[in-house]
Amino acid sequence: MNRRRSNKNPMTSLERRSVSALAGVFGLRMLGLFLILPVFALYAEQLQGNTAFLTGVAIGAYGLTQAVFQIPFGLLSDKFGRKPVIAAGLLIFAIGSIVAAMADSISGVILGRALQGTGAIAAAVIALASDLTREEQRTKAMAMIGMTIGLAFFVALMLGPLLDRVIGVPGIFWLTAILAVLAIVVVYKAVPTPVASHVPLGGDSSLRKQFSVILKDVHLLRLDFGIFCLHLVLTALFVAIPFTLVESLEIQRESHWSVYLPVILLSVLAMLPLVIMTTRKKRIPNIFLAGIALLLAGELLFAFGAHSTAWFLLGMVIWFTGFNTLESLMPSLVSRLAPVSNKGAAIGIYNSAEFFGAFLGGVLGGLALSIYGTQGVYLMCAGLIVLWLLIMLPAKPPRLLDTRVLRFNDLVDKEQSIASELTAIDGVMEVITMAPQGVVYLKIDAEVLDPDALDKYETPAGN
Repeated sequence: MNRRRSNKNPMTSLERRSVSALAGVFGLRMLGLFLILPVFALYAEQLQGNTAFLTGVAIGAYGLTQAVFQIPFGLLSDKFGRKPVIAAGLLIFAIGSIVAAMADSISGVILGRALQGTGAIAAAVIALASDLTREEQRTKAMAMIGMTIGLAFFVALMLGPLLDRVIGVPGIFWLTAILAVLAIVVVYKAVPTPVASHVPLGGDSSLRKQFSVILKDVHLLRLDFGIFCLHLVLTALFVAIPFTLVESLEIQRESHWSVYLPVILLSVLAMLPLVIMTTRKKRIPNIFLAGIALLLAGELLFAFGAHSTAWFLLGMVIWFTGFNTLESLMPSLVSRLAPVSNKGAAIGIYNSAEFFGAFLGGVLGGLALSIYGTQGVYLMCAGLIVLWLLIMLPAKPPRLLDTRVLRFNDLVDKEQSIASELTAIDGVMEVITMAPQGVVYLKIDAEVLDPDALDKYETPAGN
């Protein structure tokens, strides 16, 4: 059947190579950003002019510039090409890493971290992935890139303390610069050059109109607030956790990797049943709330169990289980809830909220640490999570839709009639036609749609 053939449409070798290379580029950059998270707070104590507040600013500084510059970099890639803009962003990132490596004051590190974030390549990388993959493979491509980011974070938590022991934090910054240069080589040597750039969905509409549509969607706004909270809390935690491990639990700095390794492994194992349950749409709202509840439980164990190694480590496992669950769930929800024609704008706002959260997490975490100590940081995070939970509890579960792509050999002058036919099918909620590309994007309710209803619109194999 055509339906079966469509569902088993694999990536081509070119698409696999392209996406793997781009995932590697993004992974190398994010690894460079994450490596200092578990070790910087303790290192900062020896820097000139350091305070707990400025430590937090240094940790979160990249988030502010990343959020501000990611959309401009995406627009520049439309004008000057993807690869030159990605290479320029990586070069700026490398320069920022060198500035931070050579700094002997906290202000110098803050400048370096801000420069790291200025090289905001996320939008350009995603755009290049879009150029090099077919429409029906985009979701898979984005998932592969997202998994690489998650892997980079977990590797950084375990590798950061080990590298700190061998080369110190300045050495980690130098390594980060080397990784950025290596990523530039990968861009030009391993990533194919697209023949042409695809016009984003909704590209004919003004940016103001696209963003206006997204900012009026309550469900998407809740997700934006959620990712903002999640990364605020994540960044704030790493202002405080290294001090708790050293001062309260008496775990030496060079041994912190032995804490993070089992915590990450156990949290991933604990997350898997929750992620599996999300395959049933009706369970997703409950899993989402469960993830937030796990974050709250972890924060309370941090705040009141710091005197006990067992209770604190249990809190870390619980917290990271919630974090992993939400981090894997929310991007998928954004993709499902965003209108087809405004998906790019929805993802852009979502990513900006994430990086603004990282910035404020560093600032507020540092401020709380300077005034109230580590317990103050944990209670601040707990309060924010309670607010997030209160916002989500009364919310009506959104209608989760899937995206379907239909390809046509000839769509010119037929798009209106085909769109009308498709709209009349039960379960088809939105139709966007792109006649020049011979593509129709659908938003469908899979629980209502007859699985055979779209078969006649599929392009036969070999055409």
